[in-house]
Amino acid sequence: MSNDASGANARSADAGPLGNLALGLTLLAYGLLGTGLLSGTASGGAASLAHLVGGATLFIAGLWQFWNGDRFGGTAFTSLGAFWVVWAGAGAVDKNTAGLFLLVWALLALTLTAASWGDGMLGRAVYGLLTVSLLLSAIGTFNGSSGLGKVSAWVATAAGLAAWYSATAALTGGRWGRLALPVK
Repeated sequence: MSNDASGANARSADAGPLGNLALGLTLLAYGLLGTGLLSGTASGGAASLAHLVGGATLFIAGLWQFWNGDRFGGTAFTSLGAFWVVWAGAGAVDKNTAGLFLLVWALLALTLTAASWGDGMLGRAVYGLLTVSLLLSAIGTFNGSSGLGKVSAWVATAAGLAAWYSATAALTGGRWGRLALPVK
């Protein structure tokens, strides 16, 4: 075991699995709470999860990815971390403000989808489903449609499962002496 404090090993550490895990678990919580599947849950609890887990962890993972020279991971994680922080802390806003906010972030998610195209089907699934979820949520918010909001929540849940799977595959890959979970 090395006691090297120079930081040489720390610089090569990949925060991608951390970012995907934070994104996945946050989207799962946000999505499942939005579906109404879990009765008796408060939206304040979801906002706290989004702020603490989604916002802080994603932002830190993104900064780490930038430090390692990963523009995509850095951009994706810091921007989505900022999204969760603002979404959790915004408080009560009118439907047009909330809808516009979601629509603009759907555009960011679309950019991330296009940028992830070379990363394989799993990366495209995470950001593609996130784009669809944010777009449906924006339209539902503009129209006051709770039904469209629930569909959006199910799509967010699927995006969360894909991101969680991606993180799990990355963390277990090769640690068992073989590929544990396929990712392509």
